Amino acid sequence: MKDIKELIPHRKPFLYVDHLESVSDERIVGYKTFAASEYFFEGHFPGYPVVPGVIMVESMAQCGGAGIRALEKISDDALFFLAAVEKAKFRRQVRPGEKVRLEIENLRISGRMIKQAGKAYVGQELAAEAEWLCLVGQA
Repeated sequence: MKDIKELIPHRKPFLYVDHLESVSDERIVGYKTFAASEYFFEGHFPGYPVVPGVIMVESMAQCGGAGIRALEKISDDALFFLAAVEKAKFRRQVRPGEKVRLEIENLRISGRMIKQAGKAYVGQELAAEAEWLCLVGQA
């Protein structure tokens, strides 16, 4: 499978997917390990660092976008922009050094939009879940 940087335009410090494990028309699975050196841990929260919920949602959306690109469902020059987030729930804190499995379900894909749902797990524990809509456009 392609390197994640070949699939999405995000770069450090805003790249929240390490690699994809599997990609199909129905489902995408990827991983992110949040290193203790991540920039946001210093302020969220001093003495008890946790991954912010918005970063968890962004991780799922980036994983979904990378999978869509790997499936060649949108052109290589197209960008996708997060337009809506629904049903977000945070069930477990994610701490420095923890590896997160991102399981994404493709709900609807077209040349103009991507609708997906995702769940983020640490081991077998559900950490976060959400649905989102991305609009597809040109830079």
